[in-house]
Amino acid sequence: MPKIDETRPFLAVQIGVMTVSDTRTLANDTSGQTLVDLITRDGHKIADRVIIKDDAAAIVAQLQAWISRPDIDVVISTGGTGVTGRDVTTEAFESVYEKKIDGFGELFRWISFQKVGTSTIQSRATGGVARGTYLFALPGSPGACRDGWEEILKHQLDNRHRPCNLVELMPRLEEHRK
Repeated sequence: MPKIDETRPFLAVQIGVMTVSDTRTLANDTSGQTLVDLITRDGHKIADRVIIKDDAAAIVAQLQAWISRPDIDVVISTGGTGVTGRDVTTEAFESVYEKKIDGFGELFRWISFQKVGTSTIQSRATGGVARGTYLFALPGSPGACRDGWEEILKHQLDNRHRPCNLVELMPRLEEHRK
């Protein structure tokens, strides 16, 4: 059974939060704020926060800038993962990945199905790794952000989570570059 190993010290990770939206501002970005609140409540650090327009090139540029920064371990975005013409977050993220984490999107949709039923097929939530940085894209609603954090990322970004977690793999993410 999964559990927290209290004998291990908690290690905070540095997280960049990106909201993808043509209409949101910091004043009305409830999804991004939900992520910030949950991340900091659970002891992690917000390294940066931005709002980016629904533009694949702009999203890729921001991802590239963040994965080049040694003070950002993880990027979590909200918005732009649907199926409309303006939803380009998934394509932007996947163009940057060195390795896709297929299980993230699969698990997110399974969790979402429990709450919204078949409407979950509209979600293209995705996760991957690029240059030693984890990248996760969530749908643009506070509920989806809460589900993605509370049900998946909170646990996988806690180095005490057993039987395994993503944090303990961080030192090995760039082994292929050595």
